Amino acid sequence: MNVLETVKVTKRFGGLVAVNRVDLVVPEKSIISVIGPNGAGKTTFFNCVSGFYEADEGEINFLGESILGLSPDQITARGMARTYQNIRLFPAMSAIENILVGQHPRLKTNWVQALLQTRRQKEEEEMALEEALRLLKFVGLGGLGDQLARNLPYGAQRRLEIARALGSAPKLLLLDEPTAGMNIQETAEMMDFIKYLREELEIAILLIEHDMRMVMGVSDDINVLDYGTKIAQGSPAAIQKNPRVIEAYLGRGAASGLNEAAEPAQA
Repeated sequence: MNVLETVKVTKRFGGLVAVNRVDLVVPEKSIISVIGPNGAGKTTFFNCVSGFYEADEGEINFLGESILGLSPDQITARGMARTYQNIRLFPAMSAIENILVGQHPRLKTNWVQALLQTRRQKEEEEMALEEALRLLKFVGLGGLGDQLARNLPYGAQRRLEIARALGSAPKLLLLDEPTAGMNIQETAEMMDFIKYLREELEIAILLIEHDMRMVMGVSDDINVLDYGTKIAQGSPAAIQKNPRVIEAYLGRGAASGLNEAAEPAQA
């Protein structure tokens, strides 16, 4: 079963076609990457999929149903969550509070029950706190729940943002450049963590990433965008040898870097 399917998705801003008839498939339990230079339309495509932008043309089907026209919160409630290239935590809230916010789509009690402090509301609140603590430990931040988000190290903030996204129990997790701003060691740890997410939670992951070593190391399939148009799709091995990708996107110098990234996997 495919978790996500987009068919000829197009998004325009005036006369600019930011995303041009993009087809993409995310099978369940897969890691699918979207790569391309700055301005290629990657984040715009993410925004269309997650409901922040409404596609001008095309189809977006999630878990077998169209989500065109749905708001971001409605799409999140159906089982999709995302992170952002620029970290968007609530900096003045604690780590545990950030994760509790992420669980909101799963909570059933309403404001009246919260106001009256009903038994059901208290039980749900206790379960939400227990789950938040579990997620904090799951992402490697156990014991840091009381720390303000802004006081956490950069890499920990990245993991906290993922934990918040996981709070809604997604079937599909969208990660927008999760290694942006990280050093080599942090990037390697994030690569292992993304694999761990897929294996432990059995969820599908759609990834935007610039670090080619990361992309080649985690992806089952790679989609390449250039000026809003998909110019190639295939396995890491196929993409690193694709002439159109090398010439139109990567350039010959970057191609050697891709080959180096693939060497450990071939050993």
